[in-house]
Amino acid sequence: MFSLKNIPSTSSILSTYTTFTASAMLIRSMATEVQAIINQLIPEQLRNLLLSKLGGLYSNPSSQMTLLINDYDGYSINELYEASHTYLQTKITPSMKRLKVSKAPRDKKVIVNIHKGQKVVDMYEGIQVKWEMTCVDTKDDEQGKVEIRVLELSFHNKFMETVINSYLPYVTERSKAIKEENKAVKLFSLGNFCGDYDGAWGSTNLDHPATFDKLAMDPAVKKELVDDLDRFVRRRDYYKRVGKAWKRGYLLYGPPGTGKSSLIAAIANYLKFDIYDLELTSVSSNSQLRGLLVSTRNRSMLVIEDIDCSIELQNRQAGPGGYGQGTNDELTLSGLLNFIDGLWSSCGDERIIVFTTNHKEKIDPALLRPGRMDMHIHMSYCTPSAFRVLASNYLCITNHDLFNEIDQLMLEVEVTPAQVAEELMKSEDTDIALQGLINFLRDRKLKSENCNSGGREADLEEQNESKARERVCAIDKIGKINKKPKRKRKYGNKRKN
Repeated sequence: MFSLKNIPSTSSILSTYTTFTASAMLIRSMATEVQAIINQLIPEQLRNLLLSKLGGLYSNPSSQMTLLINDYDGYSINELYEASHTYLQTKITPSMKRLKVSKAPRDKKVIVNIHKGQKVVDMYEGIQVKWEMTCVDTKDDEQGKVEIRVLELSFHNKFMETVINSYLPYVTERSKAIKEENKAVKLFSLGNFCGDYDGAWGSTNLDHPATFDKLAMDPAVKKELVDDLDRFVRRRDYYKRVGKAWKRGYLLYGPPGTGKSSLIAAIANYLKFDIYDLELTSVSSNSQLRGLLVSTRNRSMLVIEDIDCSIELQNRQAGPGGYGQGTNDELTLSGLLNFIDGLWSSCGDERIIVFTTNHKEKIDPALLRPGRMDMHIHMSYCTPSAFRVLASNYLCITNHDLFNEIDQLMLEVEVTPAQVAEELMKSEDTDIALQGLINFLRDRKLKSENCNSGGREADLEEQNESKARERVCAIDKIGKINKKPKRKRKYGNKRKN
């Protein structure tokens, strides 16, 4: 039977409670100290690995969820795959057995990333996730067999909302920051060669040193172009509001050696846009052209050089004012036009299309209208202002006694910036290099005058010959008229009165 004598006294209860509280505080303090020591002695990656191993022993496989992130989404690059692949570069641990290592010629450091079959454990707001690189299949492509790469992201299914709506956006933002830190402009071309590849496109780093400051072109044209580029990249909302695809087309035209390729490299370096160099001779059909377009990245330039002679496109077919539609088995002008500003051109954002030509007059006018080639940039022969830039680049001078004579000769003869640069490179001595350029320009002027004189004499001879032929023709005509037999007049019988 219950007795009041068995009830502990108030002092005993308080004493026990005090002892328990002190013990709990001591244990908590010791746990904190142990955790601090562990954090100091064991790296974060190793701690995450140990936690993942322990979690694997006690977790229920049926509670795991896996997201598959393919490298391509149909024809288009999967930007989430790219972002995840970049993010995982920061999660490499010494415990991994196989890693992919690369370094382009001008990269500042070696790039290390996971290889297929390797796993990476990551922690986000107390949630453990596991990444794994796999290659699930290959497919036959017009460029050969292409490996399909997949990143698998596994986690407890109760964290699905957090992973999709919070963790993956975090990965995307982190990858953008990493890319900005290590940004290297890429040059893409069709085919898989030594370097990285994205589907049909192989790539390498663009190491061209061209900048707008170093370009020998008209200062007013240069400023107009830079202003146009700046306006284009900041107008995302504007293009959306007016209902236009966020793209811009430029036509660079002028004689060979005037710096068209250097200008393309300068634009890419200025905007940090990748370049896709497309040779139409390697494209066999409209459908292949569309596939190549949608497989390019955002913030990129598509370049088609020498558009006037790169391929003989079928022009306007029979039928009043219509373009030949052709079939998907051939590349046609209409397919190229749709590629530039049709429905397929809207697949992607912040893209620039550049055509180059030495002969603008040979290009079909349909390719040149606004909306296709929005800005036409004439790359002219070397001018005095362009020469000043070249003198600064090659001789590190901004003024010289011979500049006035060179300026005058520049206005009298047609020479390209490439020809002037070649003359300036012939000597490291400034006086000798400039005098050599003057001799070159004088020689060109003399040949031009002789040519013009010979041309005038030839014109006079041709005019004289033409007049002589006209006189001969006139004499022959008169002779033929005189030789014609006279028609005999026929008289009727006179009426007798």
